Order: sequence, then C-alpha cells, then structure tokens
Amino acid sequence: MIVFGAPRRYVQGPGVMSRIGEELAAIGNSALLIADNRVLEICGEVIGKSTEAAGVALSVIPFAGEITYDEIARIVSALGADRPEIVIGAGGGKTIDTGKIVARDIGAAFVSVPTVASNDSPTSHIAVVYDADHKLVGIEENRGNPELVLVDTQIIIKAPLDLLSAGVGDALVKVFEVEQCIGSGGKNVFGATSPLTALALARACYDTVRQNLTDAYAAHEAGVPNAAFEALVEAAVLMSGLAFESGGLSISHGMTRGLSAVPGVASALHGHQVAYGLLVQLELENRDDAFMRDMRGFYRDARLPLTLSQLGADQASNSMVQTIADLSAAAAHIKKFSRSIGASDIAAAIERVEAA
Repeated sequence: MIVFGAPRRYVQGPGVMSRIGEELAAIGNSALLIADNRVLEICGEVIGKSTEAAGVALSVIPFAGEITYDEIARIVSALGADRPEIVIGAGGGKTIDTGKIVARDIGAAFVSVPTVASNDSPTSHIAVVYDADHKLVGIEENRGNPELVLVDTQIIIKAPLDLLSAGVGDALVKVFEVEQCIGSGGKNVFGATSPLTALALARACYDTVRQNLTDAYAAHEAGVPNAAFEALVEAAVLMSGLAFESGGLSISHGMTRGLSAVPGVASALHGHQVAYGLLVQLELENRDDAFMRDMRGFYRDARLPLTLSQLGADQASNSMVQTIADLSAAAAHIKKFSRSIGASDIAAAIERVEAA
C-alpha cells in the first residue's frame, strides 16, 4: 500500500499575507493565531486587518519560544472553553509544530504561515517536540496535513540568510534519504510504501536547490524576491516537505537524535544538523572523492556546516563522537539504509567527515 500526504492548499508569493483572511474564511469563522512577539510585529497587523475584512474572528496567544509539552498544554489551557475553528501557527518550525498539536488537541483545522524558509515543517502533519534544553523528546502527529500553507516571500526574504541556508540543508538531504528508504524497503512517515511521486519530488527538490542557490542568495542580499528565490523557497518548504513525509527518511535525519544531545550542537538549526548528517550518510554510502569534493564545494557556497565545530561544538572529542553515534544508531530512521549499520560505523563515518 502506498500513501501520499499533502496540504489541502499551498499559496506562495510576495504579499500573499494580505489575502489570508479570504483563505481562512473558506475554512472557518474563528481563528487562533500562535506567534512569538517578533513575528507578531512583522505580520500581526496585516493578519488582523485581513481577517477582520473577511469576517473571521481572530484571537492571539503569544508563543513562548520552545515547542515543549508544557507549552502546548499552556496554550490549550489558556483557550479554556473558547475553542476556535482554526489554529494558525505563524513563524518558524517551533511555532508551526506547536500549532499543529494545539489544533489536534482542540479539534481545529490547522493553517501554517511560515515567516522563514528554514525547514519543511509547514507542509507536514508531524511535530518534533523538545525539552527546555532543546533535546528531542518526541514526535507527535496532527490528524492530517495543514488545510492551508501560506508563504509570503516578501516576508521570507527579510529573514537572516542563516535561516535560509538551513532550509537549503533540509531540502538538499531529501533525495538521498528517500532513495535509501525506498531502496531498503523502509516505510514513509505514514507507515506505508513510498510512492514514486515522492521520489520524483525529492529529485526535483535537489535539482531546484542546486540550480537556483546562487541567484536566490543574490536576491536575498538585494532584498527583492526573484524567480530563483521563489524556486528555492518552494523547494525548501513544499517539495522538501512532500518528499520527506511520503518518501521517507534515513540516516541524515536519524543523526539528529545524537546531534541534539550534544551541548552547542543541540542549539544548531535543524537544517544545519541534517546537512551535517548527510555528510555522514554519504560517507556510509562510500561515495567517491569527486562526489564528496563537489558536495563540500556546494556546502561552502550554501553556507552549510562541514564540521561539528561549525555546528557549534567546542571540540569534536572522541567521547562526543561516540555519544552522537550511540544515540543516532538507536534512531528508527537509521534502519532505512541499504545495509545494517551500528554505532561503530557511524562513529567511523563522523571521523572521516571531520578529517576531510
């Protein structure tokens, strides 16, 4: 059995935030906006005006900054008996994932409004939950994918380039993980066989990122979205999200179990963590020197981490490497690989990455 999941509607372009009211009105009559104070400064007013004009009642609960079970419970409790028909998660991946589970817990539709293109969480139905120290502690699922994903590239382009590079990293890894998942007979996020559609999207995602990076980064520097920037955002948010959920994951994402447990590295952006995880995966795939040189050159152009120190580690000690390897080896995604590997294989691959 194959399963392909996707948002009901995806809207992207400069200035599309101003039409969020009419988009929401097609879903329900009342909405809760979850966003941190910075995001509320950026888009709170335009969302408020647009929803008012469309006749959608809007309430706001500020996001405290980390997706934890306590934060989810706090927001649900703050709502009391006043349950909106729609929950909007606006901001980065933490806010969006928090909104997914709040929506699930109160039985509301979920709308995703990313203000950065740092990862592909906006399109998915899963949420990664951390503790207060940003250690990964659980994976939760909403009842389905978002009803709407609205991506205003005029807002996205104003976010720091470091966040965009994380989105590039998260998108870059997908083709390698989907190929490994399918090749090993692994299951996708829905617990089903991966459809060929997901593999095609993963390959298109990789090609789009490689082809548009330079011109998209130039657009970011100029502060004006161009065709390359739009393509890169679509790859980072839409293509990448559809590819990973329906295609499946492998070592690159499995590595986050270990990387998120290391001080310094734990605070690195998700897209940078999985980009480093891809280097480990490629070593385990025994890619040739020419391939690895090309990939490392792209990493430098994309401003992606090539070492643990670039991820935030003080020093890549033997004990740190072993901790990362031990925890990563226990991750379910590690099994979706062409051969069986253990902690010693991962540790050796990390050492080769560090020595390059």
